[in-house]
Amino acid sequence: MAEMRQPIESGVPDHVQYLHPLMKKNYGNWKYHDRPRPGVLHHVAHNGDQIWTVKAGTQRQMDLYTIRKLCDIADKFAEGHVRFTTRSNIEYMVSDEKKVAPLVAELTNSGFPVGGTGNSVSMIAHTQGWLHCDIPGTDASGAVKALMDELHHEFINEEMPHRVKITTSCCEINCGGQGDIAIVIQHTKPPKINHDLVANACERPTVVARCPVAAIRPALVNGKPSLEVDEKKCICCGACYPPCPPMQINDPEHSKFAIWVGGKNANARGKPTFHKMVAAGIPNNPPRWPEVAEVVKKILHAYKEDAHPWERTSDWIDRIGWPRFFEKTGLPFVKYMIDDWRGSRASLNASAHVRF
Repeated sequence: MAEMRQPIESGVPDHVQYLHPLMKKNYGNWKYHDRPRPGVLHHVAHNGDQIWTVKAGTQRQMDLYTIRKLCDIADKFAEGHVRFTTRSNIEYMVSDEKKVAPLVAELTNSGFPVGGTGNSVSMIAHTQGWLHCDIPGTDASGAVKALMDELHHEFINEEMPHRVKITTSCCEINCGGQGDIAIVIQHTKPPKINHDLVANACERPTVVARCPVAAIRPALVNGKPSLEVDEKKCICCGACYPPCPPMQINDPEHSKFAIWVGGKNANARGKPTFHKMVAAGIPNNPPRWPEVAEVVKKILHAYKEDAHPWERTSDWIDRIGWPRFFEKTGLPFVKYMIDDWRGSRASLNASAHVRF
């Protein structure tokens, strides 16, 4: 075998060395694949080799004991090869069909639901929240845990018209990205500035440069160097808070959740689409966020009942129209949800095809 390159400080490690031997042997040479049951993929190579992949949901933010438990399951019930997906699912690969059922049973009994394949609600992609991020207005990881508890049935079954991808973001910068349903915290008031601390805690030019709409400028307050915000320009994104904690943006009353629908990154059957806001002002109410779960379940129920097979949420909404969407979901419509921005017509490359 060719010697693997040495790890460097940038980039990702060579994944080939971690592949299951049968995956490495048949890389790029698969004849077909199918799904024997929700959460299990079956791949068949041209030479007759077969491999089964069992997908289970995890909580993403894992302690050492959980990781060890998952690895022990891999050693005892699988063949020692696992990988994590971009949505924090763990996948076990086995080359013997007889190992699939015991592996599924062990994962289920250990609290890791098997599912997330086919036309299901896949695991929610989310930002880091309070644990790692320097700018969060809520705990995205906690909201995901609470919501997936509510959507457990839709994760372990394939009963949706099409795949449903949900994202959560703990601020309006929206690292969670586009999704069929997106849950985003919104700050609705400009930051409150503690002018006594700015000079000691903040590098003012950095804070000024951090603002995406040039709403922050240096100021002299009570004889001390500080900052001021042009509230007419401020979009309440919170980008100023990490380099300057005295510019507090989080507010228990005015930081609220909003729900957006209809976004997708795929180019299948239609162009990629931006999601659009359909609910706002939802309380940021940890640890279970019941108000958020109620809105999301209304949307999912209406989509499940009314969409045609293989319609993503954006396709479904395009077919029935926005007025019917609000009727079927029972969500109130307010004027602030009207999408009147037209800048993307000139600036957005809305296709995944490469062109020059």
